[in-house]
Amino acid sequence: MSWRVSADIGGTFTDLVAIGPGGALRTKKVSSSVGDYGRAIVEGLDELFAEAGFVAAEVEEVLHATTVASNAILEHKGARTGLITTAGFRDVLEIRTLRMPRLYDLGWEKPAPLVPRHLRLGVAERVNVRGEVETPLDEAGAVVAVDELLAEGVEAIAVCFLHSYANPAHERRLGEIIAARAPGLPVSLSVDVLPEMKEYERTSTTVINSYIGPVLGRYLASLARDLAGAGLAAPLLLMQSSGGLMPAAEAARLPVHVVESGPAAGVVGAQALAKRIGVPDAISFDMGGTTAKAGVIEGYEVTRAGEYSVGGGIMVGSRLLSGAGYQLKVPAIDLAEVGAGGGSLIWLDAAGAPQVGPESAGAMPGPVCYGRGNAQPTVTDANVVLGYLNPHALVGGALPIDASASRAAIIAKIAGPLGLGAEDAAHGAHLIAASNMIRAIKAVSSERGRDPRGFALVAFGGNGPLFAAGMARALGMTRVVVPPSAGVFSALGLLASDVEVHLSRSWRRLARGLDPAALEAAAAALEAEARARLAAQGFPPARIGIRRAATLRYQGQSFELQVGFAAGEGPGVVEERYGAEHERTYGHRAGAEEPVEFVTLQVIGIGLPDRPRLPDRLSPHAIAPTQPSRPAFFGRALGWRETAVIARGALVAPRPGPVIIEEYDCTCLVPPGATASLDGFGNIVIDIEGEPSA
Repeated sequence: MSWRVSADIGGTFTDLVAIGPGGALRTKKVSSSVGDYGRAIVEGLDELFAEAGFVAAEVEEVLHATTVASNAILEHKGARTGLITTAGFRDVLEIRTLRMPRLYDLGWEKPAPLVPRHLRLGVAERVNVRGEVETPLDEAGAVVAVDELLAEGVEAIAVCFLHSYANPAHERRLGEIIAARAPGLPVSLSVDVLPEMKEYERTSTTVINSYIGPVLGRYLASLARDLAGAGLAAPLLLMQSSGGLMPAAEAARLPVHVVESGPAAGVVGAQALAKRIGVPDAISFDMGGTTAKAGVIEGYEVTRAGEYSVGGGIMVGSRLLSGAGYQLKVPAIDLAEVGAGGGSLIWLDAAGAPQVGPESAGAMPGPVCYGRGNAQPTVTDANVVLGYLNPHALVGGALPIDASASRAAIIAKIAGPLGLGAEDAAHGAHLIAASNMIRAIKAVSSERGRDPRGFALVAFGGNGPLFAAGMARALGMTRVVVPPSAGVFSALGLLASDVEVHLSRSWRRLARGLDPAALEAAAAALEAEARARLAAQGFPPARIGIRRAATLRYQGQSFELQVGFAAGEGPGVVEERYGAEHERTYGHRAGAEEPVEFVTLQVIGIGLPDRPRLPDRLSPHAIAPTQPSRPAFFGRALGWRETAVIARGALVAPRPGPVIIEEYDCTCLVPPGATASLDGFGNIVIDIEGEPSA
């Protein structure tokens, strides 16, 4: 008998999930231990083992999604990093791409480079775009640069030479020089991190890899020791930003692949769920205590972005207005993120208008109702006032709350200054929070040429099921799916993920007239490397899957679109697929005479499991509601309604709203004008009927 466990660290809570034989599902939600995130994992797992009745020795793998890497960037607490680049190009990191998130804001300033100028050094060398050496590497100058950085006390060095993706010899040689002069010092070569064209993106990504590497490495080493001390000898795998798993040792070597690991896990879980219940097109909506995130599943496949920014506010993938944060050009699930969660603060701006977020009360002190010293109301406090949340306790009774404190804070800080009743102010805050999160859903759907009305909304996170039906109605969507254990669903998504290896190479060729054998040979070379890496992780040939993709553009364009292709499909097929994707995304395609150019080739190697990742049906631990009904407020038109409070298992037949479904890890709200039912997998399915009548 064996169990698989996962841990997802969020800004407010750390979620733990265990799946055992026969689909037994056990979950645990504990406050995140800021400053020592691993402590919450180990202590929470100890409690989970005791409650579920199994021991650490029965665990066969530990899966983990972490915010450690992204926090190091956001808080500027990464390693002291040096950069060595081609002479004359050390300011690429500061010049960036001249893209700005706010076109007409003359006061906007670029974020400070992660490597200050005195730690960015140039070395004489030059390789041209064809990989030809124009200026040999000045090895004596390279030694001087390395020694200068070592004298400055750097903890890691990044190396990024011009056009090294076409000829890596100079970077490889400099890596040897650094290893000889500073054995054990972490070194990131761009040919290992991102062997693709585009100088700023490659430099930025390589620098970030060095900047967060020592931080993540120390964290993973500490976590491994703590897990071993708790009797967990199972392999530790981390979620990548792209949605696949990778061994902890590989994550420590290439940490750029796990920067957005937490948000990715939820989308992968939504994808697995969509396949299981036969919903090809879905939008995942994950609302926790600090942020809300949206992603797209289309034709059962997740949508990935080729690059994204960290620290730029709303996380907008490769959309037009970017440049606010630190650029990462690595595969990542295409997400949009806003600072709206249960802990988001409700406040009045200088003009007296109510606002929600992006500042959050976090886990400590948390919402006012937690009684931990916060006086500013949050979204959770508003939902308590509205009657949507249990007025006595959350997390299955483990977290007592004070509903009267929430009401007093809403009146003092919001309702009183606005001349409103407490419930009107709370409902207004609820709607503002919903409108903020609708931005995220539009960013991954309508802004991508996809009509959200044709998608189901898969809602999860501690607060997602509370807002989902109202948001779906506002977007014209007709179906909401709330999975089992929705409040810890990102951790459950980890358990649905496969091990993946992502490889890419710049490969600039015009599609028209291209020899199909050349395309096949280039893709096959990447495929062989992916197979070798997975074989080194213990996957036999029969359990290795391969997906191919390419990014293309019309010749002269600056930005590309990605399309997939299979072995044996020639350049003409890929070119036509690109034209169709361009038309769907931008509403038009160029004429037949416009040349299309391959820019990169990409391969995803997948380590296939020897048995299904998820059982046919999940059996989460249920709690009994503490009251049969309570009043809930649905706006001035509908007012207060006595609303039934039930457990998920009570949905034995379709039930019209209003109804509140209370669970250990979240609360689901079915408003008037919607009907909830339970499907064969255990999901709550909410059908939206349009605007409710008063």
